[in-house]
Amino acid sequence: MIDVPEPFEKLLASSRPDERPLRAVTSRSLRSVKEKFDAIVIWREDRVGSEAALAAAAKRLLPTATIWAVTAMRKVTGPRTPAAHRVERRDLEKAFSKEGLRLDGEARFSAWHVGYRFRR
Repeated sequence: MIDVPEPFEKLLASSRPDERPLRAVTSRSLRSVKEKFDAIVIWREDRVGSEAALAAAAKRLLPTATIWAVTAMRKVTGPRTPAAHRVERRDLEKAFSKEGLRLDGEARFSAWHVGYRFRR
């Protein structure tokens, strides 16, 4: 999990077995992670630095893995990032297409956030 809010991280961690704990990092410390994963959740609201973070996350996926990119929805007022500076679906598609990932699904994560699933 990358830049995931603490309540969401706790929710996911509580549902995992102890022998397979979740790994949570910030996008700034992502370069220190060397292993590859079968699933990644990256939480990005702001466009600033998002392209580099998305590319770094995609490089840490196993060949058959899934990545969920969660962003603030465009027309809501709850998130801290102004709508003009938010990461949008087309930004995600552009960033992940470079890594051979295609949009595969979408789901609502909160009243203000939507997640997009990408796979190879």
